Amino acid sequence: MWGSWVSILLIASLGLIGSCSAAAVEYDSSAVIINGERKIILSGSIHYPRSTVEMWSDLIQKAKEGGLDTIETYIFWNAHEPRRREYNFTGNLDFVKFFQKVQEAGLHGILRIGPYACAEWNYGGFPVWLHNIPDIKFRTDNEIFKNEMQTFTTKIVNMAKEAKLFASQGGPIILAQIENEYGNVMGPYGEAGKSYVQWCAQMAVAQNTGVPWIMCQQSDAPSSVINTCNGFYCDAFTPNNPKNPKIWTENWTGWFKKWGQKDPHRTAEDLAFSVARFFQQNGVLQNYYMYHGGTNFGRTSGGPFITTSYDYDAPLDEYGNLNQPKWGHLKKLHAALKLGEKILTNSTVKTTNYSDGWVELTTFTSNINGERLCFLSNTKMDDVNVDLQQDGNYSVPAWSVSILQDCNQEIYNTAKVNVQTSLIVKKLQENDTPQKLSWEWAREPTKAALLGQGGFKATQLLEQKAATNDQSDYLWYMTRVVNNGTAMKNVTLRVKYSGQFLHAFVNGKEIGSQHDYSFTFEKPALLKPGRNIISLLSATVGLQNYGEFFDEGTEGIAGGPVELIDNGNTTDLSSNKWSYKVGLIGEGRRFYNPHSGHAKWVSGNLPVGSAMTWYKTTFQAPSGTEPVVVDLQGMGKGHAWVNGNSLGRFWPTLTADPNGCDGKCDYRGQYKENKCLSNCGNPTQRWYHVPRSFLNNGSNTLILFEEIGGNPSNVSFQITATETICGNAYEGTTLELSCNGGRRTISDVQFASFGDPQGGTCGSFQRGSVEASSSLSAVEKACLGKESCSINISKTTFGVGDSFGVDDNRLAVQAVCK
Repeated sequence: MWGSWVSILLIASLGLIGSCSAAAVEYDSSAVIINGERKIILSGSIHYPRSTVEMWSDLIQKAKEGGLDTIETYIFWNAHEPRRREYNFTGNLDFVKFFQKVQEAGLHGILRIGPYACAEWNYGGFPVWLHNIPDIKFRTDNEIFKNEMQTFTTKIVNMAKEAKLFASQGGPIILAQIENEYGNVMGPYGEAGKSYVQWCAQMAVAQNTGVPWIMCQQSDAPSSVINTCNGFYCDAFTPNNPKNPKIWTENWTGWFKKWGQKDPHRTAEDLAFSVARFFQQNGVLQNYYMYHGGTNFGRTSGGPFITTSYDYDAPLDEYGNLNQPKWGHLKKLHAALKLGEKILTNSTVKTTNYSDGWVELTTFTSNINGERLCFLSNTKMDDVNVDLQQDGNYSVPAWSVSILQDCNQEIYNTAKVNVQTSLIVKKLQENDTPQKLSWEWAREPTKAALLGQGGFKATQLLEQKAATNDQSDYLWYMTRVVNNGTAMKNVTLRVKYSGQFLHAFVNGKEIGSQHDYSFTFEKPALLKPGRNIISLLSATVGLQNYGEFFDEGTEGIAGGPVELIDNGNTTDLSSNKWSYKVGLIGEGRRFYNPHSGHAKWVSGNLPVGSAMTWYKTTFQAPSGTEPVVVDLQGMGKGHAWVNGNSLGRFWPTLTADPNGCDGKCDYRGQYKENKCLSNCGNPTQRWYHVPRSFLNNGSNTLILFEEIGGNPSNVSFQITATETICGNAYEGTTLELSCNGGRRTISDVQFASFGDPQGGTCGSFQRGSVEASSSLSAVEKACLGKESCSINISKTTFGVGDSFGVDDNRLAVQAVCK
């Protein structure tokens, strides 16, 4: 148990700051102090299970190059303990190895145990077997739940201790988290919720990690832990203890995507604005959520209806590419903040308001040598001119923050993007020839289910989570109905449904299907004389992951009722004898594994638009090193595997609303997840990440399970490549252009103009009223044939005199990478 926040003394690896011996680390309300050096911390979330081991080093290195000090990650309970007391820490679930790589890169780590994560992850990270323990109540003062939570938390802490991962042992982890965003939902839990929060803190601190514990979104967090902020903006957040540092654990870099929805986008300008405002308002530690989102492999996406892609519009995209200009614009912000770090962490702070309070000047004056650093922010939707008297006049763009060295020299402005924009495309590798895929197929064996034959029975409609233990998305509900009369043609089958996707069969024929969050299914059904079989297939698309009592939400048919309606007469079948089958036969027989040998694959006469069908093909991996995707355009809904490795769920037939994407995106003003949308009218997700580590040098196997009917004829494998790069930067800065690896080089400069070029985006550049005649040749000389280049944007570079141009000369460039 540690005392006041200021007096915490920890031990951390000096490998984090350039040596191999231990270093004293302490914290106060304005800094993280490592071996006497006061620091602000820039962090980013990378979820190790949403990438592969082979990607980790590259992602971590790109985060470091982007100016981060720290990597933050969740621990997902259901991934590590899929069955009670049976643990998995292998492959991309090896969190110890992940943090070791973080330390090898010279970075700190933040361990978010939770163990409730949310994270748009299936069931919020809770294992479903937990739900099936009698008398358990989640996230409240329930002894059964607390015992399980403590057991898992202790397991993770002990593993970290054994690997010497905590800063107190010379490791990278400087903070650990218990619970997550409970304060947002705790009201309905009443007094039991309040006592649970107290218990969480006591249990965590008693783990004796030697590092402090944090709680996100918990304004009443006990004094033994630090409450932190999550959101799009946290500049106004104040810790509940004035001695605690101001920590922002989740700065949402974009937003997650759901099946059937459009693509959300948060601009680089607004994201940078939020970060600069946070540090202007005495922030100490800021973490991007996500810095790399990655992929929901397997059945890990939650929701319901969260897509397989968890790109999150992050600075590193789903495949690990630099998302430019976001990555580069933030890198320059981080450099500016680090330039003023010594002042920010040991200073006297004064704030002055201008323009009716819209403009705020915050002056940090060093307590050591009197040096100054200023933040000049404008929260107005219009540009503002400000007279700072002895420090000069400044034009502050709308919704921006300027960072002023010595309070008189602008070194960064959040609205001025002086870095490249990369247009990343999906395409065939130039050196490859198109592959004509040859398909085999197999029917999903449904005969037993359609005849009402299951694995177990009950005289009630079961809740799906309880019945399946989340071992599959699928659960068959089957019952028999005896018709003692003639054929009944005017019968309606009505099912009250609490899942996401329902297929209904009567006597072996599908009478309809429907999907939504919860709904009542009603379709005509023909009952023959004698025995009739009703078979209902319920499919989940990610279990609920957020909200009060979300764990208690019902899935599947769960009590129904299931009814037959005939000429106004209703027969309730809910208490019939129901037979159940968990999962698909093909899942149990591992059809998805090319070596299982259980599927009877058929060549020729490829069925198209056929539901409940498995498809298999072999392919050669695209050459090169760039990330690989499989285009599943034409498929319906289902699951994909490459060489037995799950790529996740697919659903390209579900398209976004065609309306609401006007192409306009104004960075100014508060960001919401419905702002700056794109991809209207297109499949929510068409391309699916195939990590190179899943691929063989020779032949590879793709297996698809198609649930609703699709056509695999147009499936193809492509790469993601940076094809076009653009820059639009101001005089006095350096424009860096890069093809982002993959052995691509700048092969052509399509446009270059120094002066006052018009148009602000790739493809729209035009020459302005003034232009240096050497614009194109100077850029070509610096960049052609190179993977990356730097251009000092100055009159000297372009051979023009001091009187050339306009007040704000700029360089606009558009180039091609091949």
